[in-house]
Parts: sequence; structure tokens; C-alpha cells
Amino acid sequence: MAEPIAYFEHGADMGIVGRGTFIEEAFENAARAMFAIMADLGQVEQHECVDIEFEEADTEFALVTWLNLLLGQARSRALSFGRFHLRRDGARWSGTAEGEPWRSGLERGVEVKGATLTGLSVTQQHGIWEARCVVDV
Repeated sequence: MAEPIAYFEHGADMGIVGRGTFIEEAFENAARAMFAIMADLGQVEQHECVDIEFEEADTEFALVTWLNLLLGQARSRALSFGRFHLRRDGARWSGTAEGEPWRSGLERGVEVKGATLTGLSVTQQHGIWEARCVVDV
């Protein structure tokens, strides 16, 4: 399998890619790719856990919803997330994000403002799911 996370260039913004054996794993890795732009995930400790739940039948819109809900929770709680877990039951998605309050030493210097519909795709080829979109930095 290709690397679980990757990036692609898109003008002034940045494209993220998450891959996995299951769609949920691809979404989790897309979240890792997005938060790795902002923080050194190897330094993020898992002290707090936040629940994320939403309904979305369209898998592409579900990716953008998942990523933007994570960003919203991170901002509103002043947290950096480093671990993600997601499950799907039809159109219902439920997951968690684990992390810690922002502190010195976590920053990479680039803030992600939001996930966009640009470059959005969720596909499966040869048994591997790939979730990608452009994030506004």
C-alpha cells in the first residue's frame, strides 16, 4: 500500500491525501495529514478526547464535514489533535479525536483554516481507499 498520508500542491493552499484499507481509515489518515500541517503529531500527547458525530450520505461531503468538524473542535477547545478514530453506519458517522492543549513545541507554523470542496475525491482502487481534498492554509 502507498503511504497512509500524502500531500499535493495546489496554488497557495495545500492538498491532503489519506489512504486506508477501509474508508474510515482513509478519513482518519486524512485528518492526520491535515493536523500534521499544523503540529508535530509525534509530540502531541493524548490527554483529552472529543466526540464527533454527524450524518452525511455522500462520502465526499462526509470527508469535508469530518475535517471541518475536527478543526472547529480543535479551535473552540484550543486543542491539537494527534489521534483519530471514525466509524460509519450508513449515513451516520461517529468518531473521536484525541490530543492536548496547544503548547510550545507543537507548532509547525502553518494554520489550516478549513477543508474545501476543491480537489475533493473519495475513491477505492485495488482494495485501497483514498480520501483527498484541498485545505485552506
